[in-house]
Amino acid sequence: MTTPLPGFRLLLVLFVLLLAGMPARAQNIVVMVNGDPITDFDIEQRSKLDQLTTQKTPARQEVINELIDDRVKMKEGKKYGVDPGVSDINQSYEGMAQRMRISPDQLTKSLETKGVRPETLKTRMKAEMVWTSLVRGRFKEKLMVGEKDVADKVREGGSEKLQIEGTEYKMQPIVLIVPRGSSPAFLETRKKEAEQYRARVGSCEEANSLFRSTPNATIRDAVTKTTAELPEALRKVLDDTAIGHLTAPEATKAGIEMVVLCSRKPTMIDTPKKREVREKMYQEKYEKTQKTYLEELRKAAMIEYRNR
Repeated sequence: MTTPLPGFRLLLVLFVLLLAGMPARAQNIVVMVNGDPITDFDIEQRSKLDQLTTQKTPARQEVINELIDDRVKMKEGKKYGVDPGVSDINQSYEGMAQRMRISPDQLTKSLETKGVRPETLKTRMKAEMVWTSLVRGRFKEKLMVGEKDVADKVREGGSEKLQIEGTEYKMQPIVLIVPRGSSPAFLETRKKEAEQYRARVGSCEEANSLFRSTPNATIRDAVTKTTAELPEALRKVLDDTAIGHLTAPEATKAGIEMVVLCSRKPTMIDTPKKREVREKMYQEKYEKTQKTYLEELRKAAMIEYRNR
């Protein structure tokens, strides 16, 4: 029989000591959901995250139910091929940081100071992404809100006006790519290039011809938006831009961005009241549908509590 080498034996001893020193509750399985374990550590992490986001201390069973729901949702997502990748989750994480006006690293540090691992937030994000995609995809027709129903609801509230005059903008976003970590000098150079392009472009056709053949630049497909769909600041910029010309360059995470305005014309758009009623009716349908769907999935799931 071969005798283990002294160094190998030392590693074994250290490994055993490390395991012995780990908190026992981190290894304790509380619930099995379709063969997927939920541990005390999972519950502790989600509790801290919930407390951070709601400023309230959640009940333990409430947290367990959330985690069970997430496991059920993600299993259903895999069944239908809805399984966001790491890049999708990271993009969502970065988007959250951007909305908070901080960097992803700052968001991570903020979570860690509260004892929350970034993976805990990302796991919750993934479950939400999967669920939204599932509900909207599987029940698309059921969630549709009829225009007549919206109009009737608006009139019930004492308002007869359903549409008002607005503006329709057709435009194409343009990006001059600036790699991450580029120097301020390189960024300034790209801005100057953008200003030179602005002086050359006088139509959408020219913009497409120019930017589709320009290295490290891209022009996206045309999008059409109405007054109601754009923030006031962007509407003002577009109103002040001549048809066929580019808006002033703006530095963003993607690089130097501009918009070529292809057309601007008057149109009739929904009143704020009508949009509000439609959104509310859709949300009510969504909540009712997703609740029923989740209840059915939980009934069919194998949920086994341990050590209760």
